[in-house]
Amino acid sequence: MDSVNTGMGVIVLLVVMALVFDFMNGFHDAANAIATVVSTRVLRPQTAVLLAAFFNIIAVLVFQLKVATTVGKGTIEPAIIDHYVIFGALVGAIAWNVITWYYGIPSSSSHALIGGLVGAALAKAGFSSLIASGLVKTVLFIFVSPLLGMLLGALMLLLVSWLCRRVTPRNMDKWFRRLQLVSASLYSLGHGGNDAQKTMGIIWMLLIAARLSESSDPMPPMWVVLSCYMAIGLGTMFGGWRIVKTMGQKITKLKPVGGFCAETGGAITLFLATALGIPVSTTHTITGAIVGVGSTRRMSAVRWGVAGNIVWAWVLTIPCSALIGALFWGIGKLFL
Repeated sequence: MDSVNTGMGVIVLLVVMALVFDFMNGFHDAANAIATVVSTRVLRPQTAVLLAAFFNIIAVLVFQLKVATTVGKGTIEPAIIDHYVIFGALVGAIAWNVITWYYGIPSSSSHALIGGLVGAALAKAGFSSLIASGLVKTVLFIFVSPLLGMLLGALMLLLVSWLCRRVTPRNMDKWFRRLQLVSASLYSLGHGGNDAQKTMGIIWMLLIAARLSESSDPMPPMWVVLSCYMAIGLGTMFGGWRIVKTMGQKITKLKPVGGFCAETGGAITLFLATALGIPVSTTHTITGAIVGVGSTRRMSAVRWGVAGNIVWAWVLTIPCSALIGALFWGIGKLFL
């Protein structure tokens, strides 16, 4: 009985840790959804985070759980998953999120989680534990999502500029201040739909390994789905203000029309990735879209030094979180 209770206690601890990561994901990535709408002064920060949190949560009504399936069943071999692997993965992801939040670097919570998972799996069973197809999709979209966001953001601005070529700047500003509410809502919907499902996948892995859920089940238990959407929404409500400034103004100066185009381009990318079941980085996506909008004015409008620092954070996220994940897999073996 004691061993069963201990086992259940560890499972509860890891579920709580996963929800803490999900909360931090919302906290860390709130900037992605609200930076443009705050920096263009369309909404006050407090109002913006409430709007973003609301649409994070109602994403449960919109998207299928394909991303959760990819993370839960398509990244590492189910046979090697145990509570030590999940512990290492979560600590790796949480630690990297805290480090990048502290320095105001908009890194990817998604790739930190994947990196932590990969590191813990490699420490336990080597390269044979990895499922290439799922990881290749994820790694490929490290490059595809910002490029697609950049392309769509730039095309949106060019299209809007052509359609509104006879509209006065004052009327443009007035209309796009309103339209930016729509684009920010859509982006927050896409953010909740893609990012909350990654934590669902981790908890689902844990439940399957503990035989509390069947691998043949088409989706995680409903309590997992609802708790993950609520956790990311609550995290967004508290907002990661250190990163808002970087995303909203340091990359390029944005006006309401630029904010609308960046958010819309990013939202389209997220909707597409979520429909395909690909866990992408909302950070990469919106950063690419902001760069695309800035570069349509002139290349010098983008602060490429800031953008370069962000890219370095992207490159380092998976290996650094994997290293931490592997280290804490070993620590978990000693103490859990």
